Amino acid sequence: MQGEGPYVGARQAFVRFFGCNLNCKYCDTDFSNPGTCDYEKGEGSGSFEKAQNPISALQLKDMLQPFKNLHSVSLTGGEPLLHTDFIEELDKLDLSAPLYLESNMTLPEQARKVKDRVAYVAGDFKLPEALGLENPEARETREAHIENTIECFRTLRKSETRDCFCKIVVSRDSDPASVVSAVDAIAGYVSCVILQPETRIESPEVGINTQSSVRTLIELQSMLLEKIDTRIIPQTHRMWGCL
Repeated sequence: MQGEGPYVGARQAFVRFFGCNLNCKYCDTDFSNPGTCDYEKGEGSGSFEKAQNPISALQLKDMLQPFKNLHSVSLTGGEPLLHTDFIEELDKLDLSAPLYLESNMTLPEQARKVKDRVAYVAGDFKLPEALGLENPEARETREAHIENTIECFRTLRKSETRDCFCKIVVSRDSDPASVVSAVDAIAGYVSCVILQPETRIESPEVGINTQSSVRTLIELQSMLLEKIDTRIIPQTHRMWGCL
């Protein structure tokens, strides 16, 4: 079940790719290189088996057979655009559902390779402060990061055959000016903007600690609604213990 963005609640099968080219402060993914992967034998069964990595696109198709009535197959990570050859192979197979790309949107060359192979793009705009690039000495790296992100959104923009939306994780450290600048740069390429409060799982007892204030998010949304459909949606799968 998709837990983020405008497609919250849509039934999906998730394919998690290894590796990422970024190191975000709020990242909740383990990037250790596993020799095996776990795959669920059926929708919500809670029964998992192991397969040796790397798996082939054909193996993945077989693993997806038990999953019915899917809205889409989510390609997540890590960063799926580091694995464009696999995505191209997967698209050539007769899957039961379209591909839904979840990307950090910083690899424009790779984005061009798969732009006609995905029906949905959940594109992150990583704020400079989330990557430690807010300091003056990081100016060149920061500018290159922003240019690459804009180019990715331009390449994977919404069209008659593809939806593309932008997700921005907002924390207490986020600069509102950075958020507004990001949206100004890509508003013409996306159907909507999602402001996602940063969440951290401290422990099962403590639960979710939302790092950004409600007031900050409401004020940001008010500014952005003058430009584009903007929604505040937290990580709902964290709320009901799906992941």
